[in-house]
Amino acid sequence: MAEDLIVQRPAGLYCPPGDFYIDPWRPVARAVFTHAHADHARPGHGHVLATAVSEGVLRSRLGADLPLQGLAYGEVVEHRGVRLSLHPAGHVLGSAQLRIEHGGQVWVASGDYYLSAHDERNPTCPPFEPVRCHCFITESTFGLPVYRWRPQAEVFAEIDTWWRANAAAGRPSLLMAYSFGKAQRLLAGVDASIGPIFVHGAVEPLNEAYRAKGVALPPTRLLGDRKPDAATRADLAGALVVAPPSVHASAWARQLGDFGDAFASGWMQLRGARRRQGVDRGFVLSDHADWPGLQRAIAATGAERVIVTHGYEAVMVRWLREQGLEAGAFQTEYGGGDGGEGAPA
Repeated sequence: MAEDLIVQRPAGLYCPPGDFYIDPWRPVARAVFTHAHADHARPGHGHVLATAVSEGVLRSRLGADLPLQGLAYGEVVEHRGVRLSLHPAGHVLGSAQLRIEHGGQVWVASGDYYLSAHDERNPTCPPFEPVRCHCFITESTFGLPVYRWRPQAEVFAEIDTWWRANAAAGRPSLLMAYSFGKAQRLLAGVDASIGPIFVHGAVEPLNEAYRAKGVALPPTRLLGDRKPDAATRADLAGALVVAPPSVHASAWARQLGDFGDAFASGWMQLRGARRRQGVDRGFVLSDHADWPGLQRAIAATGAERVIVTHGYEAVMVRWLREQGLEAGAFQTEYGGGDGGEGAPA
């Protein structure tokens, strides 16, 4: 019987023949990062392999001295007889699936990825690329049939309509979203002609990293912690303000005065989640695959064995077995949220 190329260890998902970990949650000698969200890319490792395009974000988050080896998408390296390559996942800037080949077997660890029933792509990064394999390790953040994303053009039209209505009333529009990935996707999709766009201090460095890699984003102005002056307050009256969810009900948000607020996340698909967030509007926009997207991705790999990680593992495993596939689950410490920051994201 062939040796499993990826197993579960206390520090994370481990490749025995290659002696390295994938997105480990404890410090290890050798790690491969699928992307730069904090629940997948943690500090303290001796050596890190990741996509070259994610280097700027990784170094800004984990330090300039991060021992990083960057790979282009599709570039192959060999380590201890194991061939490794990284392939687009469509999730955020630099996100990747890891392909491992050894002993006649090919395994793919998806990391987080985006694919939907509408065959759309996240405009801020390369689209998900199916990779043929014997075993596919897939996320299942939104692995329930209720999660089916609407066309993103419809969602952005709703966001623009909400922003215009607030602007007409002289109110800022506070749009909360995860700072890395979701915020940039929102900025790339809104109608920037409606008014000025301000961003929180946690968002702007990530915007700069995206722009440095050629991702087109509209001009943004940094809104700091100090009380805005009269000119800034005048501009804020019809502005879109993009900030992380942590600003909700904070002193930073109160400086906006009378404002409308909204939350952008796949979790907004459920009415109860919208109510718990306590915002005026909830926009359903995710950087993860929905239920049809997960099914499409798994089928495209041709894998006969599927291992499910964070999300609704039991539901997905049951469905996979009903399709005649060998299926199981790994218990991981990933956030399982929409964008890597936990369920509210």
